[in-house]
Amino acid sequence: MTEETPGFDEQSQQPDVPSDESEPQAAATPSAEEGAAPAGDTGQDAALVAQLDQARTALGERTADLQRLQAEFQNYRRRVERDRVAVKEVAVANLLSELLPVLDDVGRAREHGELVGGFKSVAESLETIIAKMGLQQFGKEGEPFDPTIHEALMHSYAPDVTETTCVAILQPGYRIGERTIRPARVAVAEPQPGAQTALPAEESTETQADSENKESGGPDEG
Repeated sequence: MTEETPGFDEQSQQPDVPSDESEPQAAATPSAEEGAAPAGDTGQDAALVAQLDQARTALGERTADLQRLQAEFQNYRRRVERDRVAVKEVAVANLLSELLPVLDDVGRAREHGELVGGFKSVAESLETIIAKMGLQQFGKEGEPFDPTIHEALMHSYAPDVTETTCVAILQPGYRIGERTIRPARVAVAEPQPGAQTALPAEESTETQADSENKESGGPDEG
């Protein structure tokens, strides 16, 4: 039999052991990756911050645009509502202006006692309807003359007035709210010329006589 060389099998049976030279290289690789990671995170953070700033700027611009559009829409609604009310008032004023001669006839019939029977019911219904539509009658005797709402058709002088006064209402005036449909047609009277200057002189004379009587103890004393 052939003899086997001692020790050969021992070397062949020994497990493979990694050499020590490979361990430093494996340990050096993770340290390089750890050193490069913070630089990449910083760049990503800067990019995210820039994107966030851009989004905030765009949001502010869109918010300002929305607020401007809302303000314009509110102004448009108010303007449309104001125009609608104005058109309605003009339409009602034009309609009621056509009815003023009828109202004048009703007023004259009432003054002469002719407003009776069915004519009275119709006239009262008409006056109720126009009152609901906002028509108001104005003009009274004795009130001061106002050229903005009165139209003077007759003029005279009177000693018992201290200013230009409406002494007769020839045709009543009508208004809707602040809008005058027709001025009141009136007869006016003014104070007598020179009455305003003479009256203070007479009052001063009477006042002086009263003061002299008081100082002397009265005319009956003595």
